[in-house]
Amino acid sequence: MSLVRLKDLLIEAENGKYAVGAFSIANMEMVMGVIKAAEELNSPVILQIAEVRLKYSPLYLIGPLMLAAAEKSKVPVAVHLDHGITVKCIDEALNLGFTSVMIDASRYSLKKNINITKQIIEKAKNYNASVEAEIGRVGSSEDGSEKISTMCTDVKEAKEFYEQTGVNALAIGIGNTHGVYKGTPDLNFEVLRKVNENVDVPLVLHGGSGISDDDFKKCVKFGMRKINIATATFMSVAKNVKLYCDKYNNVDYFKLNKAQVEGAYLNAKKHIGIFESKNKI
Repeated sequence: MSLVRLKDLLIEAENGKYAVGAFSIANMEMVMGVIKAAEELNSPVILQIAEVRLKYSPLYLIGPLMLAAAEKSKVPVAVHLDHGITVKCIDEALNLGFTSVMIDASRYSLKKNINITKQIIEKAKNYNASVEAEIGRVGSSEDGSEKISTMCTDVKEAKEFYEQTGVNALAIGIGNTHGVYKGTPDLNFEVLRKVNENVDVPLVLHGGSGISDDDFKKCVKFGMRKINIATATFMSVAKNVKLYCDKYNNVDYFKLNKAQVEGAYLNAKKHIGIFESKNKI
């Protein structure tokens, strides 16, 4: 099992009509919790970290940890750089051994997005790594520092983008947004359905935290094969740590460690069940 390419996980997901959870992590405990849930449920999983989060968890430290966890895992695990913005960071991830990278050039014109993505794909080929890209705009930046207006993906542009690049996974905008939703998410399933019908590539949902179970299931039904979960993971870990600290006057570091693992585990277990990847090995 162990360390695998994103491309291979998503081909299996397409064949089985389920989605693979892509869980953003920030420390060892989160990695341990996600792997624990995946092994218990016999599910493939993706460990990922976004470039904007590396100021808290430097890639040269967290990357080898993620890779070691994947290699020792009893289930298939892809290790992914989420929202790669700079070539330097993408190069570092590939050199470390990440099995996939995302190039996010969605802020540029379609032509420039295509050209940049093609350059990253050529790099990734040297490492036998997969590439994810984005077309359309997902609301807010990954870390919430930049306000971005949501823009649903144009079907014709998505088709042209895939035909020009042959990218392994394509993140699209259907009204989804990063971070905590203000109100109830209003996803455009008609856009998702049309893109899925016209573009022969596994689709990716960003901004998964806060979407209802029913809407997640609709996303899977209409072709989402990778679903990103970041904020929900961080919130679950923080909640579990607070519960522990509120319960005990004297905090034991190693019990605190266990509380973090448990927070990540509970969140991953919940979403793996929703995404229907349980027992898909």
